[in-house]
Amino acid sequence: MEALIPVINKLQDVFNTVGADIIQLPQIAVVGTQSSGKSSVLESLVGRDLLPRGTGIVTRRPLILQLVHVDPADARKNDDSGREGEEWGKFLHTKNKIYTDFDEIRQEIESETERISGNNKGISDEPIHLKIFSPHVVNLTLVDLPGITKVPVGDQPKDIEVQIRDLILKHISNPNCIILAVTAANTDMATSEALKVAREVDPDGRRTLAVVTKLDLMDAGTDAMDVLMGRVIPVKLGLIGVVNRSQLDINNKKSVADAIRDEHAFLQKKYPSLATRNGTKYLARTLNRLLMHHIRDCLPELKTRINVLAAQYQSLLSSYGEPVEDQSATLLQLITKFATEYCNTIEGTAKYIETAELCGGARICYIFHETFGRTLESVDPLGGLSTIDILTAIRNATGPRPSLFVPEVSFELLVKKQVKRLEEPSLRCVELVHEEMQRIIQHCSNYSTQELQRFPKLHEAIVEVVTSLLRKRLPITNEMVHNLVAIELAYINTKHPDFADACGVMNNNIEEQRRNRMRELPASVPRDKAAAGAGPPGEQDGTGNWRGMLKKGEDAPGSGPGSPLKGVVNLLDVPVPVARKLSSREQRDCEVIERLIKSYFLIVRKNIQDSVPKAVMHFLVNHVKDSLQSELVGQLYKSGLLNDLLTESEDMAQRRKEAADMLQALQKASQVIAEIRETHLW
Repeated sequence: MEALIPVINKLQDVFNTVGADIIQLPQIAVVGTQSSGKSSVLESLVGRDLLPRGTGIVTRRPLILQLVHVDPADARKNDDSGREGEEWGKFLHTKNKIYTDFDEIRQEIESETERISGNNKGISDEPIHLKIFSPHVVNLTLVDLPGITKVPVGDQPKDIEVQIRDLILKHISNPNCIILAVTAANTDMATSEALKVAREVDPDGRRTLAVVTKLDLMDAGTDAMDVLMGRVIPVKLGLIGVVNRSQLDINNKKSVADAIRDEHAFLQKKYPSLATRNGTKYLARTLNRLLMHHIRDCLPELKTRINVLAAQYQSLLSSYGEPVEDQSATLLQLITKFATEYCNTIEGTAKYIETAELCGGARICYIFHETFGRTLESVDPLGGLSTIDILTAIRNATGPRPSLFVPEVSFELLVKKQVKRLEEPSLRCVELVHEEMQRIIQHCSNYSTQELQRFPKLHEAIVEVVTSLLRKRLPITNEMVHNLVAIELAYINTKHPDFADACGVMNNNIEEQRRNRMRELPASVPRDKAAAGAGPPGEQDGTGNWRGMLKKGEDAPGSGPGSPLKGVVNLLDVPVPVARKLSSREQRDCEVIERLIKSYFLIVRKNIQDSVPKAVMHFLVNHVKDSLQSELVGQLYKSGLLNDLLTESEDMAQRRKEAADMLQALQKASQVIAEIRETHLW
């Protein structure tokens, strides 16, 4: 099982080549406050001085440190000096350059940190990848994170605490990450910031290991026995105490090997019963064991994740398409596919069916039968007509002579006015269908023909051609719909079967009402006089003259004392309709006209509700469907336009390359995991 860690290192190398962190590999993240001894712990594990030193915040970028155990016989030869060395390092950003001088490694870390993070003590979440090969290390993958701080120092940003906290949480939130919480022994464990942050993402403590540093710096008369025994803060993976080199030791060039020997002596003297379960060497073995078991537990999920991502990137790469070789065939293929998908969206047979809202033919159907149909049904047949309007139209249609019957001209005048009101919703129906035909273009571009995204100029040209075709058909369709209403206005067919039936029923009702009124008259009233008196009051005064036209209280011209011209009526005055109670005849005439208008209006509305959708389908929808392919080919399939139309977007080639590289990396990772199964490591 020891070989599992090199396998993870190999996976890390695979994904480093594409600069991707989409796979969360098992690793160990080192968390602690500034000056808690994090760097000293890491250097003790490596066995060499390689990390930058100083006051304040020194680690300003995550350092992903891979320790690779090599056989002492596998000594490497330095290409520059020819010296043989058993330990060396390699940075990802310097490619294949080999470092055997660990002071040079430290300087490179400092330079690379300043290159990205600047020299103002700011931080960056872009990691530095360093791999150390040595026969003195165990296989580990460690992440050194910036130390937790509370107060900005110097030119640090005011929110430096929040920045560092977010960076730490980003790494330790990875469920495949073991948290190494470093706390100094000369501080209160109950207030440990490292353990506090670790508990936020690992409340059960299943992947947290505590390290207590600076055991030799505790106050006189105190010790860390209770802490190391887990009596103060219990940690499931355990607590391990270590002794770091002091700053004086570092200044005096005390080696890490000497420091480890002194640490062992200190533990034997101060904590003899716990000496074998503490110290740097025990920490290294424990981390190695924990990481191996953690890798074993994570591999099944890791394998599934890699397979899913490989399938996704394969699909993504396919959507980008292959580089164009035959331009003519490619252009014709794309045009044909777009035209087919456009027509299929209208017919409801498209490959990509919209689930969030109605689209294409379904929306056109909704416009016809719901939006347009309900709008027509909401139009009141008598809307905008008052009783006075109807009565005035009847009087205007009779001319100077009183009529015995309701004039037909008044009916035609009024019903045409009402039928005209159907034109506006009909034209609005055309507009809504036209808008939906425009929306289908975008729908096909987004969902149905993703290949068009490769060629933005071709996409723009197709959109322009289809939009132009729709724009040309719009006035033609509007004209036809206008004509449908005009046809209804041109001839009021009072002989229409439905209208004739309605008139017959209405006449029977009127005749029945007349007979009922005659039966209700007293027997002393002659029938002929009763019929003669059926006219509106005011038209007759009993003597048959025009006195009844005068208002009550007015005298006739020339009558009365005084001037014979007293009370003369100005015959040029136009009578203004006033609200008054209608006579029985006036009421009857208005009811007749209203019923006729309503009956005929319903007939016309039914015709319009049926004919407008048919006209829109014929002149707009079907015409565009039938001519779209030929229109696109005629406008775009030209030799002079091929190069321009099939020019890929600037980032498409780069995106295709990135997808191909990622797919290759995922396939390699899958092979690595397959090798684990074959060697029975998992």
